[in-house]
Amino acid sequence: MSTTGQSTDRTPEIDTDLLITVSGPPGCGATTLCSRLAEAIGCPYVSGGDIFRELAENGKLSLNQQTAEAEKSADIDRLLDKRLRSIAEKWGATDKPFILESRLAGWLAGEHADLRIWLDAPDEVRVNRIEDREETEAEMRVREVSEAGRYQAYYDIDVDDREFYDLMINSSRWSKEGVFTLIKTAIEQYDEEADEGPFETPPVDV
Repeated sequence: MSTTGQSTDRTPEIDTDLLITVSGPPGCGATTLCSRLAEAIGCPYVSGGDIFRELAENGKLSLNQQTAEAEKSADIDRLLDKRLRSIAEKWGATDKPFILESRLAGWLAGEHADLRIWLDAPDEVRVNRIEDREETEAEMRVREVSEAGRYQAYYDIDVDDREFYDLMINSSRWSKEGVFTLIKTAIEQYDEEADEGPFETPPVDV
């Protein structure tokens, strides 16, 4: 779980009470965006990846070992997703700004989400971005395929179905600052009175 502190002089403030979900594959830039948004808004954010790592540490497992265990049993994924849904429900009831980030954040937050964002980038770009992380390119690709298969098996979710997202951005086309500015503008220009309604989020039985 990640919680940011106060905004700095270098980060413009964003005045909003929206619950925002950010999703995308590894290396899409979601963590960078969420950290910057949370700082600018002055709100906390929760990362599904952080919770997954926390569960691994509690079980004294490496990230790869945790992934292998998740492939054997639905228990880990369901525990993680139930926690993410509970967090979304809690913050959705507060009418305070909040950011939830995970591959399924938009699905799990359901009607509590005010703005759903999907970030992506070409494979070669995402691979370059994860070079300094603990998993290799091969491990990243295996994890993506494994997670997609589990989502389909457990929840009948096709992660390629993105029709209910409000914004979909190729993060390789802009700098980190550019992506942040795009999202910042979308948040600031949001008008609740002009909002004619989001796409319906398919129910997820976790």
